[in-house]
Amino acid sequence: MKKNLCKALLLLNVLPCIPVMSGCKKQAPVVNPDVAFGAYDMEPDWNDATKQVKLGYRESQGRRVFYIYCVWCHADATPAGPSNRSNLTPIAPLMNDGEKLNGESDEYLQNIITLGGSALGKSEMMPPYGKTLSAEEIKDVIAFTRAIAQPAYQKPGRPGPPYGTK
Repeated sequence: MKKNLCKALLLLNVLPCIPVMSGCKKQAPVVNPDVAFGAYDMEPDWNDATKQVKLGYRESQGRRVFYIYCVWCHADATPAGPSNRSNLTPIAPLMNDGEKLNGESDEYLQNIITLGGSALGKSEMMPPYGKTLSAEEIKDVIAFTRAIAQPAYQKPGRPGPPYGTK
């Protein structure tokens, strides 16, 4: 009698688990973290401290690199205090200066970060970071720049055929 009672109790405990265990065969769908969870990180709007800019994963990684290497010349202030920007000649553009940087292509920005300013006829004060940063880190910094740009960055549209052609 005791054996039957033990078997019955065991079955009562195991039976509810069978549907759960059968569901384990399904694989979870692959989800992009930026889409699944919204913003990965936030950056205060440089023009309005009451606002926050939502950053995806790539922009957040660019933010990390920016605050290590770029903040000293491309921001008015750093987490440690004032930047060195006012001591530069010519003064480096702010990373959120959309009026200056939105017109530049990602490839151009990648080249100036990789090769330095003098390689592209710009300020010699801009050092080459091609051996310091990986290509992915440089793309991340550009993504961060695009995310915080004021006015907001808009990707260029696809060019149409030249006017007057069929």
